[in-house]
Amino acid sequence: LIGPTHNYAGLAAGNLASAHNKGAVAAPRAAALQGLQKMKFLADLGIPQAVVPPQPRPRFDVLRDLGFAGSDIEVIAVAHKNAPHLLAQCYSASSMWTANAGTFSPSLDTQDGKAHFTPSNLVSGFHRSLEAMQTHKVFAQILADEKYFTVHAPLPAQSEYADEGAANFIRLAPQHGTTGLEVMVYGKDDAANANALPQRFPARQTKAACDALFRRHGVKHHLTLQQNPAAIDAGVFHNDVVSVGNQHVLFAHEHAFLNQADAFAALQKNTGDWLQIIEVKDADVPLSMAVKSYLFNSQLITRPDGQVALIAPTESQEENQVADYLARLTSSAHSPIKEVHYLNVRESMRNGGGPACLRLRLLLSAEQRAALSGRVWLDDSLYKDLCAWVNFYYRESLAPDDLADPELAKENTSAMIALEKIMNLSLL
Repeated sequence: LIGPTHNYAGLAAGNLASAHNKGAVAAPRAAALQGLQKMKFLADLGIPQAVVPPQPRPRFDVLRDLGFAGSDIEVIAVAHKNAPHLLAQCYSASSMWTANAGTFSPSLDTQDGKAHFTPSNLVSGFHRSLEAMQTHKVFAQILADEKYFTVHAPLPAQSEYADEGAANFIRLAPQHGTTGLEVMVYGKDDAANANALPQRFPARQTKAACDALFRRHGVKHHLTLQQNPAAIDAGVFHNDVVSVGNQHVLFAHEHAFLNQADAFAALQKNTGDWLQIIEVKDADVPLSMAVKSYLFNSQLITRPDGQVALIAPTESQEENQVADYLARLTSSAHSPIKEVHYLNVRESMRNGGGPACLRLRLLLSAEQRAALSGRVWLDDSLYKDLCAWVNFYYRESLAPDDLADPELAKENTSAMIALEKIMNLSLL
């Protein structure tokens, strides 16, 4: 759920959309309603949606740790005057991109038969690293039943174990109800030579973090692949900007992985003949256009009737070359993807997050679904209540200088108190 302080501060290095829109006026109310409408659309398709609440902002505790003293009003005023970038970081609503919340291994894949979740430490960006402990607090409540779930602490907050969560995670399986192959994609390996690293933008996910997560979760079948450093330098800060997988389908750009032919061979070796790989050639969709349109940041879903569909941003529809490619793809007799739905998440897109960024996929049994705590499952009643909550508490617009307004902090606290009652969760 996109939070009340959604704004365009341009905090993410390597995220071209975020950098391009830095300083623009954001629309928090529209952003949250767009996210909710996407959830409702998927729920109506038969894909159950559980809502993750936004995080309280600003982080007064962090600002005080950084030396800003006095009352809340004084802290905001001094921080805005002397270090506005720090105030923006402590106001960031980046937890909206739930794909970075953590890594989830379903019970089908683990040695102990329990589902495991590890919140991401997100140490590659200061504003995102502030999310880790609150993410742990919230998911420990939602996944509280220890019969089914184990919620771990984040990995050590060091660059060697930099972890960006499910934005670099792909689960492949013949069917959702069978043991799968868990794939994690990294950008940096300390053992790699310099030629295998990006030169323009930082690589965020490390191989050491991927290996640690697989060990910690006790994953039975897993594989690590390296992201193409040229893709990172082109603005592919997470793997989900250049590839997406679901069940028996992998949809990837030609330049998604380092030594892609070898990567595909490793995937086929670990999956057998059931994996279908759709490789989009650069001639069909250039890498720069894939980044601009967020084609691969679509959600790849399997409807209850077995139909495989793509949930794409309207930006992909507006790029004629991308839309033409998808029209050819869905009409091909050989393609497992038969339909595309274009949804408007433009406010998130302008900050560098498409449909796939706004979700964390959890594969749950019926018993595990019933064991989730809090009022999190999106039905008509919760959708109505959350829309009313957004319309009441969210500002219509938010400019960078508005972060200096002490009333914004008060509004956010009031909104979180009200949301606690709606969702039956402890947030503050």
